[in-house]
Amino acid sequence: MSGERVEVVTGASPHEIRNPETRREIRRAAVWLGMASAIAMVVLLIQPLLIIFAGLVFAALLDGGVRLLGRALPIGRGWRLLIVCLLTVAFLAATFYIAGVQITEQVNQLRSTVEVQGARIAGWLVQQGLIPGANDLTSLAREALSSVGRLTSWVGTAFGALTTMFMIMVIGLFVAIDPNVYDRGLQWMVPEDNRREFALTIRAMGKTLRRLLAGRLVGMAAEGVLVGVALALAGVPMALILGILTGLLAFIPNVGAFIAGALTIAVGFSAGVHTGFAAIGIYVAVQLFDGYVVIPMVAKRAVDLPPALTLGTQILASALFGILGLALADPMTALIKTAMERRSEQVDDEDAAATEAL
Repeated sequence: MSGERVEVVTGASPHEIRNPETRREIRRAAVWLGMASAIAMVVLLIQPLLIIFAGLVFAALLDGGVRLLGRALPIGRGWRLLIVCLLTVAFLAATFYIAGVQITEQVNQLRSTVEVQGARIAGWLVQQGLIPGANDLTSLAREALSSVGRLTSWVGTAFGALTTMFMIMVIGLFVAIDPNVYDRGLQWMVPEDNRREFALTIRAMGKTLRRLLAGRLVGMAAEGVLVGVALALAGVPMALILGILTGLLAFIPNVGAFIAGALTIAVGFSAGVHTGFAAIGIYVAVQLFDGYVVIPMVAKRAVDLPPALTLGTQILASALFGILGLALADPMTALIKTAMERRSEQVDDEDAAATEAL
């Protein structure tokens, strides 16, 4: 058996394509087919992809705290991450321990107040003929809710929301523990000639995301504290929960401020006309202070995104991906903007090198 000669067939096989133009067209078709398949996969897997992206955003937030703590404590990264996590948990536990009962009561009171004020406004608009009647409104709301995608319906349930938050936190924690492992994995997926530029782009995008989140946290803290204290001094009911909601909604520019303002004004007018006008004044004053003092100071070190671009991205993301897309629209825009700027700088450098060579 071992002495038998093996006959190897030479030459092209009958099904081999020898024409260079045909092979080139097949490669082009394969590229387009691959792009179409990738788009289809993104559409089908948009829910887990958004959860993974939210986990990366949370990881960038933890990484920013670890880097900031590293300036004061020269200890290992794991210990700094543990300190950041413990401080976060301690802050949340202390907040709910001190004001947990009050927050719970004000949440229930806020829900009933908003429902009553919303019914009054809707009734007045119906009387003026500005909107359809109650039956038409119910049918329109039912149609609007039925048109929302799978992501919104999945995240909309309490169990789904808790599961989503848990997965986001777990993914973010694992990535923040050792981000270099995942960075190397991404670089291995890129051709070797382009890995250096890819690594620089990823580094720039990570820096941009950390700055954006740091600016958002400063803005959230400033708006939440100012609104809560000012409403309490003005005698507006539920000042604590309104301050907390304003701070949380400040993470979503433009849309978050509008929702927080609507809630504040509705609660203010529920306590009286004078209190309602006081709530309007507080909302306007806080927004002016935030727009002319806080945002310019933060924008020097954070990412300066055009408001129209941010709002347009939020509209598209909320329509396509639901509430989670709305919350992540700003980080998406910042990362895409950074990648495009990096690519533009690379093209300019290549053009300058070509000009010098000539």
